[in-house]
Amino acid sequence: MSRTTAKEDPITISEVASIAQRKLPSNVYDYYACGSDEQQALRRNVREFDRLLVRPRVMVDVSSVDTSTSLFGVKYPMPLGFAPSAMQRLVGENGESDVAAAANELGLNMTLSSQSTTSLEDVSRENDARPDSPDWWFQIYLTQDLERSLPLIKRAETAGYKALVVTVDTPVLGNRINERRTPLVLPSHLRLANFESASTPALKERKPTMNRLFMDARTLKDAQSIAAVAGPTMHSSSLTWETTLPWLRKVTNLKIILKGVMTAEDGRLAVEHGADAVVVSNHGGRQLDCAPSTIEALPEVAEAIAGRIPVIFDGGIHRGSDIFKAVALGAEFVLIGRPVLWGLSYKGKEGVQVVCNILEREFYRTMALAGVTDLSQITKASLAVARRDTFGLSRL
Repeated sequence: MSRTTAKEDPITISEVASIAQRKLPSNVYDYYACGSDEQQALRRNVREFDRLLVRPRVMVDVSSVDTSTSLFGVKYPMPLGFAPSAMQRLVGENGESDVAAAANELGLNMTLSSQSTTSLEDVSRENDARPDSPDWWFQIYLTQDLERSLPLIKRAETAGYKALVVTVDTPVLGNRINERRTPLVLPSHLRLANFESASTPALKERKPTMNRLFMDARTLKDAQSIAAVAGPTMHSSSLTWETTLPWLRKVTNLKIILKGVMTAEDGRLAVEHGADAVVVSNHGGRQLDCAPSTIEALPEVAEAIAGRIPVIFDGGIHRGSDIFKAVALGAEFVLIGRPVLWGLSYKGKEGVQVVCNILEREFYRTMALAGVTDLSQITKASLAVARRDTFGLSRL
């Protein structure tokens, strides 16, 4: 949908996205909307959902459809949470606070990015201390010197976050062409609130982070020089199954969720080394551009894990039927990132709620038309794909 035809009373996620594209500065919109290299993984994340067809069932009593689910013993109205995304005050004035308030009012799970423009303590205060408050999680990039990450982990514990979402797919940043052409830096009135206190003097001019400078290195010599200067503050490129999980278990009692698992091999290793859950994610198409879409990777990860720990899904969801398809292929829960940002841009907290309400109604409707009344009935039997070599459908 073009910028001029986007509706101001949106009824689809695509319409919300069109409004966001019109309202946001182009460099901000592109920062969040674009992927790496030729953006093939970004497009596959959405396109491959369309290959999956839902098999309608009829003459089933669907007068009462239950979209709720439980994760780690907490009940949610639907299997949907908010993925971590950085610097949300660039998108809406109150940023993470509005997103958190929306999550709280809807009873939804959310993960706060460590790169937030509102401190983790301030965000946690948006979660009412009522008995049915949803669990919130905190995302972190571990640094080369793991001990430098420890204060942030302890702050998340103290603030009441229930899980640590460890991003494991960024030993280096993907080749994000738009960021290299037009580096996005925070304006002087904003700060990375988990690393800069309110009393930190405002900077007249900010520079790209060392991780982004490293991404733009043109030669091996340039990369080595940047890495030498950045030292232990850069994202860790030396995480291992044998050392990282034991260290995390030693320093925190939070649940450990590994975000960025895309293969059966890593799914099995996550279970063997004691992860509490994995997120099947290709970082929104922002890392390896020739990686498969997340919906393509989901079945092999889910099969390898075989129900031993929760499999969470992230990437490409923009319709309620996408949630249905992910659940059918083995996800117990799904996360949305960009749709939350588009809602935030559209109308702050209310806009985020609009996005969630759209997805809930679409998910409910898909369940009803597929003849299922609760999530346990959503299986591969609900799906098919069109045959490529002849006419008709192939069951999954």
